[in-house]
Amino acid sequence: MLLTCLHSLRWADRVTAHRPYPDLPSLLAAADEAVYDLSPQDVAEALAMESLPDLPDGTYEVAHTALNAAYAAYEAKFGHVFVISVNGVSPDEALDHVLATIRSRLTNDPEDERQVTAEELRNLAKGRLVELLAGEGP
Repeated sequence: MLLTCLHSLRWADRVTAHRPYPDLPSLLAAADEAVYDLSPQDVAEALAMESLPDLPDGTYEVAHTALNAAYAAYEAKFGHVFVISVNGVSPDEALDHVLATIRSRLTNDPEDERQVTAEELRNLAKGRLVELLAGEGP
């Protein structure tokens, strides 16, 4: 189940190694800590299974050209997919948020972007854990 939240064996092993957790905040804190300890290879493993962020229906058709160009530029520069958590972003603002963020992150150097990517993976894993435990996840 943890691998549905973040596709990293090391992360899942680290989270399960310290169970049982007394409460959800303790589990989320452990999940955060486990992301901070991922090696570049662990991050690459997690990124290999990530997909485009969920945006409102029809968004990709409307902005297909702009998104494809931005994603292609990002992947060419950094060698992996662009990941971003859109939790807390309204559906009406999601497309603009993703486009602005990817354009901004294209200016990062590879090491800075590695840190930002790890933080986004942490946010994605935390959101997915909460959904999973609330019965809303896969």
